[in-house]
This record gives sequence, C-alpha cells and structure tokens, in this order.
Amino acid sequence: MMLSVGLLSGILIILQRKFFADQVEKILIYPAKVLNFNKKYAIIYSIRCNLSEREVKMSTDKITALYCRLSQDDMLDGESNSITNQKAILQKFANDNGFKNTQFYVDDGFSGTNFNRPDFMRMIADVESGKIGIVITKDLSRLGRDYLLTGQYIEMIFPDHDVRYIAINDNVDTFKSENELMAFKNIFNDWYARDTSKKIRAVFKAKGQSGKPLTTNPPYGYVKDENGKNHWVIDDEAADVVRRIFKLCIDGYGPSKIARILTEDGILIPTAYAESKGYTTSGNTFKKPTRWSEGTVERILEKQEYIGHTVNFRTHVKSYKNKKRIDNDRSEWAIFENTHEPIISQHDFDLVQELRSHKHRPQKCDKVNPFSGMVYCADCGKKMYLCRSKSLSADQEHLKCSTYANDKEECTAHFIRTAVLQQIVISEINKMLEKVGIDEEGFANVALENSQLRQNTELKKARKLLDKHNKRIIELDRLFTRLYEDNVSGKISDERFEMLSKTYENEQQELKKAVSDLTDFIESKEQKIADVKQFISIVRRYTSITELTPEIMHEFIEKIVVHAPDKSSGHRKQQVDIYYRFSIGVSTVQIDSRDFDKKVKTAQSA
Repeated sequence: MMLSVGLLSGILIILQRKFFADQVEKILIYPAKVLNFNKKYAIIYSIRCNLSEREVKMSTDKITALYCRLSQDDMLDGESNSITNQKAILQKFANDNGFKNTQFYVDDGFSGTNFNRPDFMRMIADVESGKIGIVITKDLSRLGRDYLLTGQYIEMIFPDHDVRYIAINDNVDTFKSENELMAFKNIFNDWYARDTSKKIRAVFKAKGQSGKPLTTNPPYGYVKDENGKNHWVIDDEAADVVRRIFKLCIDGYGPSKIARILTEDGILIPTAYAESKGYTTSGNTFKKPTRWSEGTVERILEKQEYIGHTVNFRTHVKSYKNKKRIDNDRSEWAIFENTHEPIISQHDFDLVQELRSHKHRPQKCDKVNPFSGMVYCADCGKKMYLCRSKSLSADQEHLKCSTYANDKEECTAHFIRTAVLQQIVISEINKMLEKVGIDEEGFANVALENSQLRQNTELKKARKLLDKHNKRIIELDRLFTRLYEDNVSGKISDERFEMLSKTYENEQQELKKAVSDLTDFIESKEQKIADVKQFISIVRRYTSITELTPEIMHEFIEKIVVHAPDKSSGHRKQQVDIYYRFSIGVSTVQIDSRDFDKKVKTAQSA
C-alpha cells in the first residue's frame, strides 16, 4: 500500500503522543471500507504483547461486552456497586479508550458464586459464537467470586475465543500483560463470599429456630399477611383447590389422576396462579399454565403447612458454591405447630398420609379400588393385588397373592373376589357401629382389654412409682456430692468412697432403667386411651355403611388378612381376618362363596 509523506508523518505524531517508541511492535493500515470507518485510512498500532493482526482487526468489529452484576450482599456496599454506577464507569472507560459497539449484560440480584446467571450465560454464548471481542467489568468480583471458575473464564475460555478481558479497578487487561496478583485477588473475592455465606447462614438458622417461616413465598393457598410478612393468611381461591386435591385423594384418586382432573378443568398451576395475582414467584418457567404435574400434587398432599404448622429446615445446600438444595432427614426438621389458620383438618391430613403410605401403580380403569395396599396373604404375608380387566365383569374382579403371581411354587393364589370381600367388610363395620351405638362405654372397655393393657388403677400406680424413682435419683445425686466432699476432707477413706459410690451408681442406673420402662408404659397406656377415644369419635360420624370407599376403609381398618380356601367340605370356604385401627380388635369371618352368589341371584330376581 502506497502512503504519502504526510500520512506517515501523521502516524509518527500519533505514536509520539500515545506511546514510547520502544513499545510499538508494528503498524497496521487498513482501507476504511474494510473496517467500516468513515475516514480514508484506519491506522491500527499494536503493542508488544502477542497481539496478532487478526486479533487487532477482530477487536474492532465485534461487540464490546460491558458486564454488570449486583447481589443482595453487594447492596450493603451502597451506591458504589449499584448497577447504575457500574454502567456509568464501564461506558466511560469504553468511550475513553475507543471501544466501539458496546453492549450491556446485566445480572441484578445474583450471587458471585453462582455462574448460572441469565445475562452472564447469554454473554458466554455470544463469546462462544464469536460475537464478542472484549469483555469489561468494573473489577474481578463482578465477573465472579469463585476463584476457580473465575480463573477458568479469564485464562482458558476467553483466550480460546480470542476475547480480551479487562477489569478496570484491578488493572487487569489480558491483551497487555499478565497480572501476577490476579489469582490472589480472585482468592480474596472467594473468601469474601465464604465469609458472607457463613453470616447469612447464622442469621437464617436463628430465624428458623425462632419459628418464623424461612420460605420466601408462602405455600400455594396462603398469602403474606399485610400486617406482618412472617404471618400467613388463607387465599380463599387457591385454598379451595387445595381442599379439592385432598378430597380427591381421600376418595381414592392418586396424584396422577388428580393432576389430570385439574388440568382438564383448566385450573392454573401454583406458579401461574401466583403470577396472575401479581405475587412474586421463584422464577420457575412454565409452558402451559394449566398443566398440573403429578409431582406438584404430591408436594401439596405432603405439606404440613396446610394443617397450620410452620416447617423449617426441610433442605440444605452443600456449600456456598453449590446452590443445589438437598432434602434433610425428617428428624432435622423444625416444626412449629398452630402458627397460622389451617386449610385442611388434622383428621383429613392424617387420613391422606395413611392412604399415601399404600402407594400403588395407577389402574387404567377409573374405578377406585378401596382395598389398595390393605389386603395381605395369610401364608406368605405379602400384599394381594387387584386383577381387573375389560374381559372381567364386576363380580369376576378379584385379589390374589403377589408371591403366587411371581412364583407359583412359593405360595397359593388365595383368590378372593372383591365383590364378596366388600360385602363382608361392610357387614362387619355395620355390626361394630351397632355395638358402639348400644353400649359405647362397654365397647371402649373391650377395646382396652383387647390391647392387653392394664386398668386405670395400675396406670395410677405406675405414675406414683415413677415419681418415687425420680425423687430417689435426685437424692442419689446429692449423696454423690456429699460423699465426694467427705472423701476430699478426709472423713472417709478412698476405699470406702469407691465402694459407696459404686453402690449408689448401680442403684441409680437401675432406677433410670425403671423410669424409662415406666415412662414407656404410661405413654403407651395414655396413647391407647386416646386412640380408643379417637376411634369412637370416628364411629359417631356414621350410622350405617352402604358403600365401601377408601376413606371408610382407612378410617376403620388397618389391614385385611385372607387365608387359603378350604374345599374339604365340598364347598369353597375361606377365612378372612379384619384388623381394625388402633388395635381395637379383630373380626374373623368364614366366607362361603356359594352363599354369596345365592344372595346376589335372589336380589337380582326380586
């Protein structure tokens, strides 16, 4: 390219003004049309820093990314770290240094240890696609506070894509020179994040232990009280949906079926509902606002918040760097009872948990199986499962042993028709309802005897003995103290002290064991009395049973045990044991299928 003397003189003047002569490595001159400049020629000079002609040219026509980040913790630093202030600093720096084609990438409210920030990921995508030539941040901490990942981006990812990185306040510019202190600054930023995380966790723990809810947003069905953000009040519209979900579960529908019903009815999912009301959400995205999932229904059915309790410390994170939440063991939960108005009664909640404990695979048929998970084989002890198909009539549907289904040599079918079993269970429950109605006190006494518990007089004796033992344990502690003082003062010898202390210690150990046994006995007795009262309160709600539902089954019955049929008499006879809840008692029934069929035919002919 031919250059005039005037042009060369202009180049030298520029160089004299900008750099020392020994800093200039080469001069690149491009026609203006190549670089889309307005002037006839564009003069680009490079410094001695391993910057190639291609890299210099690329930096002129690519995006200059101005990245800003602000976390909740950074807000404590005031205006100096605000997004507005960062933008002003970055734009001024770009203008002063001739960086064109600037574009802001902003993440507001994101921790520096989290690299899954929306605009950061968008910027990295643009880097990898070759759109960005320069990335500028106010300082290294704005890029991130994890020294390993921050170093990976600066020293590996950016160079691999010919991207120049500049941190203004930390004097880092990857195209000029290596900054030996950069690694240490990244470590200090990491330490800052670690220390901040410890302080936040301490505050978080103290809040959780005080009984205040730790969740940012109340569960579906509640909203924050206008008079206090730590108190929840019922959202009537959403609460009706929660009640419906629990009612459907009690009626025998599983989470998958409930989700389909809600979807078909066009009910907004919790996140979509929150957004429709203008509430803040967790940011979870959804494609279809009315498509309920099985998991969402399951989580609602398991939440103790719906019976008025606050539950804290359900989950935790491994470290301040790994934000993935891990479920805690239930023993680590902190449960504070009756902190807000319940949506679901304790009875309905407990019943649902009982039903959910007998989870089973959903049936293709919409008809609910009231015996699901409650019928057992008398020989092998395994559950019996329902056999149902379009080829079988209602009278032909039956239950059979699951062991037999897998290995016919290990057990027998223990075949029993559901229609027969339903009639038997309905009949036995109605007999019990009649007994309670006639003599409630007598029924309660029988129930207590069936559990092999002692009478109330023995409970009083146990409490009296427990009190006596506790007083003696306290007295022995005082004796230990006196004995030690006498030994120190020389009133008794070491041998005497050792003998007496051993005797007292043995006595105290025996008393503590006795106290533990008495406490268990008293608690079991008191619990049994409470269980009988609860069972009777359930019985009072019914006069007679005409239809067997999952709710009725789980309210009255713990399990049903089916024995193998006996055909020695020429008839198919079968024993069924019905175990009532709370160890109230057991009903044993002998079934003759032929008698049942006669009754059905008689009823049909009539």
